[in-house]
Amino acid sequence: MTSQRIALVTGANRGIGKEVALQLARDHGLKVLVGSRDLAKGKRAAQEIGYGADALQLDVSDPVSVAEAFAQIMAVHGRLDILVNNAGVDYDTDQQAHRADLNRVRRAFDTNLFGPWDTTITAVPLLRRGEDARIVNVSSGSGALSDMSAGTAGYGISKAALNALTIKTAAELKPYGILVNAVCPGWVATDMGGGGRPVPDGAKGVVWAATLPATGPTGGFFRDGRAIDW
Repeated sequence: MTSQRIALVTGANRGIGKEVALQLARDHGLKVLVGSRDLAKGKRAAQEIGYGADALQLDVSDPVSVAEAFAQIMAVHGRLDILVNNAGVDYDTDQQAHRADLNRVRRAFDTNLFGPWDTTITAVPLLRRGEDARIVNVSSGSGALSDMSAGTAGYGISKAALNALTIKTAAELKPYGILVNAVCPGWVATDMGGGGRPVPDGAKGVVWAATLPATGPTGGFFRDGRAIDW
């Protein structure tokens, strides 16, 4: 078992997740597990990231996949230090809440809310064995009630629910020293975002939350290391 701190980043075969994995490995010396629904894509990403990154088959919307992935982490590493719940789907700018395709919304919730919820539940026993354990939920300004408007029905509402999950788990895990925060990377030039600022800039705020000191905040919503309104 490695003495390095261990980080799992879900949905890390591309975009924000891949860049977060790279920064954690390159800049912070972590052993990074590249969670990917498609293992072949995860292996390619891990190879491109380098720094000892390993791919891990993980479909957060599939409870069997989640259970198997964390069983593997336990068998190989014996613990987990950082969980970055990054996997997300369907930035549905074409949908409105009052006429949404609820089957599509349910699929979004499976990945954007129930996926992180399942990985958090399954990760906590391993995180309690870890060092300075952290959970980061990659959220979005689309889920901020203070700034919510029409559109992105499934994505925005699922991210608002993820923010609520952040607050509850942060309060529950604080006695164990596990810090839990939500981070909005901002509008970033990923396949999902379609434009915006460079991916490394958006990833920095996620990495900041993943590497907070013990005195750092918990139960907050941040962008670029600064608190934003829920």
